[in-house]
Amino acid sequence: MQPLAERVRPKHLNEYIGQEHIIGEGSALRNAISQNLLPSLIFWGPPGVGKTTLALIISESLKRPFYALSAINSGVKDVREVIDKAQQNNFFSQNKPVLFIDEIHRFSKSQQDSLLGAVERGIVTLIGATTENPSFEVIPALLSRCQIYVLKHLEESHLLKIVNQAIETDEVLKKKKINVNETEALFRISGGDARKLLNALEIVVNSSNSDEIEITNEFVLKCIQNNLALYDKNGEQHYDIISAFIKSIRGSDPNAAVYWLARMLEGGEDPLFIARRMVILASEDIGNANPTALVIANNCFQAVNVIGVPEGRIVLSQTATYLACSAKSNAAYLAIDDAIAKVRATGDLPVPLHLRNAPTKLMKNLDYGKDYQYAHAHENNFVNIEFLPESISGNLFYNPGNNPRENEMRNFLKQRWKEKYGY
Repeated sequence: MQPLAERVRPKHLNEYIGQEHIIGEGSALRNAISQNLLPSLIFWGPPGVGKTTLALIISESLKRPFYALSAINSGVKDVREVIDKAQQNNFFSQNKPVLFIDEIHRFSKSQQDSLLGAVERGIVTLIGATTENPSFEVIPALLSRCQIYVLKHLEESHLLKIVNQAIETDEVLKKKKINVNETEALFRISGGDARKLLNALEIVVNSSNSDEIEITNEFVLKCIQNNLALYDKNGEQHYDIISAFIKSIRGSDPNAAVYWLARMLEGGEDPLFIARRMVILASEDIGNANPTALVIANNCFQAVNVIGVPEGRIVLSQTATYLACSAKSNAAYLAIDDAIAKVRATGDLPVPLHLRNAPTKLMKNLDYGKDYQYAHAHENNFVNIEFLPESISGNLFYNPGNNPRENEMRNFLKQRWKEKYGY
């Protein structure tokens, strides 16, 4: 028997739950489907939010032949074979076939190049699915021929609808009397992933010997613990393990970090995905406590890109253990988020006149650049003038962390700005 997630997969748009912003009534994508004017698309979003399901529904709604490939186990040869088959079948059909590529971010440049001609000539309409930013992972020539749709995490209301819909419509579940008294454990286990949610629900239902089932948090956790291997096998561990890896580095545990690194490498994870996450961590969690961390992480990404695996595992291990053993600071990360929040709250505040560029005589007559003082012309290359808009003068965004490097920076700023920013 098929898993529950497959048995209750929606087949029509009116059964599809979530993503109202892209598929709701009056949306651009909904209108394109209704008019049978479907462009090539890339769905970008976390796992388990309905990317594959939406591609299937679109194809079925438009009565188009549907071909699917997974980037994990398909090569250029597989792509060309599917395109040839689609082209042959297209001679007998007015409807352009849909070619769905799951995890398109894992396709190499040559694999993506092999898609380009078919998309350009209109042999297929491409629908790609990715959990990674397509701006980084999809070649520009292919990206320019696709419309990008961002799918969001499912909300609790969506997850509840998915559970209720499964209980009411599935041929197996609707024969039982299932009362959902508590949902917290189900939702927490799912992590917002509909597939995980339905896998967990199926395990809970199958764990009961009775046709009357009371779903509580305690019962859910007991069932999942007893069937942990089954749940992990059917679940989506990609984000769970990268989360454990990042949190181990952030928590300064190189042993755990290298263990989770090994788990990812043995599981076939893209090494560039791992390296890219460490570049982000080097700024987000280490920052100015050790600026060299960003240099090393970036060099790691470049090295892995050049040498690949298996040798790249050594570079990844060196970088992960270095980052884990580094001093930590999230001050730069907090600074930009605080500054963005202030911009959104205060709008487009005017640039102070003395900071404005004055390339024309008129601008100079309007006092653009007047009273600006060149820092290098003063002692210690510093002059105490205002650099923020007047209405937010004195706002503190960057608050150096408590570590040797940033304590030096704090002392430097305090000597220059005295009490202005509270350093």
